[in-house]
Amino acid sequence: MKSNLKDLHSFKEGILLIDKPRGKTSFSLVSALRKKTGVQKIGHAGTLDPFATGLMILLVGKKFTRLSDSYLGVDKEYEATLKLGTSTNSYDCDGEATATSSLIPTLDNIQTALSKFQGTIEQIPPMFSAKKIKGQTLYKLARKGIEVERKPVSISLQTTLIDYNYPFLSLHISCSKGTYIRSIAHDLGTFLGSFAHLSELRRLRCGTFHVSQSIPGDLLYADI
Repeated sequence: MKSNLKDLHSFKEGILLIDKPRGKTSFSLVSALRKKTGVQKIGHAGTLDPFATGLMILLVGKKFTRLSDSYLGVDKEYEATLKLGTSTNSYDCDGEATATSSLIPTLDNIQTALSKFQGTIEQIPPMFSAKKIKGQTLYKLARKGIEVERKPVSISLQTTLIDYNYPFLSLHISCSKGTYIRSIAHDLGTFLGSFAHLSELRRLRCGTFHVSQSIPGDLLYADI
């Protein structure tokens, strides 16, 4: 839905589509909307990391927070920028470097690698994720330096090259529920032999909702 600053103060129930700005946590958007609307029962249908931008679905009111699971299971689209030459422990730009390489892949190398990231593939969830194994959240273990075995999960995706200008590689990715874009970045870098991590991420679509339908997330922080 479209909205503006005045509308937000009177928004008490429904689905609000937000274009999350870089540097903000997903929870801070929920918190800001609670302050602006006075509604405490607000949830979301999937978080984004602080460095990521794009579509977030905020669910306002008890009637709509109950719908969270139905939106979590939909297909999604992203624009992702990978930085080649360095891998990190979190597989993204907020992590610590774990390996480096001076190898510069050719465009043909890139195209060959991308052919391995099409259709149904097996992906191992990253340690830095909200996934739980035996009741323990992976990212909490990862922050303690603990790594546990994770079983591969089947995902479906279509990966398209947007631009390649070493060290940056930009991709458009359409994917199924449970896909970790950071893992695609890490695994692609490993396949290329050059290492890589996710440096930028923008979510374009969740199911039938598109970021073009959203309002700027900065509106949530205005006049709080």
